[in-house]
Amino acid sequence: METVERLERPDTASPEAGRVALKFFFNTMEKWGCTPAQQRVLLGGIGNTTYHKYKKLPLVRLPRDTLERISYLMGIHKALRIIFSNSPERAYGWVHSANAAPPFNGRSALDYMLNGRVMDLADTRRYLDGVRG
Repeated sequence: METVERLERPDTASPEAGRVALKFFFNTMEKWGCTPAQQRVLLGGIGNTTYHKYKKLPLVRLPRDTLERISYLMGIHKALRIIFSNSPERAYGWVHSANAAPPFNGRSALDYMLNGRVMDLADTRRYLDGVRG
């Protein structure tokens, strides 16, 4: 019988992965100038108590939905840093700028993402990946 080797993948469910993801999230939110209320929405509508627990960057196993959301935000951050490689300030400010392109239709990317659905984060990342090429 043939043995199939499993590819080693990082343990995204580990408490250390949760802490690293939260550190990225809060650093990016500071650079984007997001309020705590906006941050809670982007994390999936978490409660105030959970938010303040997360702010302490604990070793925590994050729910899959939360990890997925942070993963999309990482992709958005990376795409913006590539697109605006000569101007980090523009990269961080882009989320606040009105954008006529679909799916934003005149709203800012942040306003669009604050609808609160994972799909809104995915749409924003897909848009930027398309712009980036």
